[in-house]
Amino acid sequence: MNIKLDKLLSVFLWIVALHSILVGIGLIVLPTSVFEFLGYRLTFDRFFSTQGGVFHIVMAIGYAMAGYDLKRFECLIIFSIIVKFIATVFLIIYFIIISSQLLIIFSGISDFIMGLVILFFYSKLKQENFFSINKL
Repeated sequence: MNIKLDKLLSVFLWIVALHSILVGIGLIVLPTSVFEFLGYRLTFDRFFSTQGGVFHIVMAIGYAMAGYDLKRFECLIIFSIIVKFIATVFLIIYFIIISSQLLIIFSGISDFIMGLVILFFYSKLKQENFFSINKL
């Protein structure tokens, strides 16, 4: 079976979008007790978790657009890589300096892996000149 790299990247971006939507919805609707169970102290109202949830949903739209049409939204693929690596750096620094919660480092590692996978598929497609053919 010959699986095309463009299809793999597209499917992976849709999976990343789904992950981001689920995290976003969770940040918005999960009860306070779940955050406490995960080790977060409640020092403010739900504004910041809701804001983070909306941010994740907005990012999911970008991942989905990139997955929908790789050539047309190539810039969103590059943006997705940048976002995942910036998130990785932020989460690792936050884990080291501010709060060494397991969920934070796990999130950093998962963002790093997602960024690497997107970068791997994107660079392979660039090598094959996938994006220069039939450019809009």
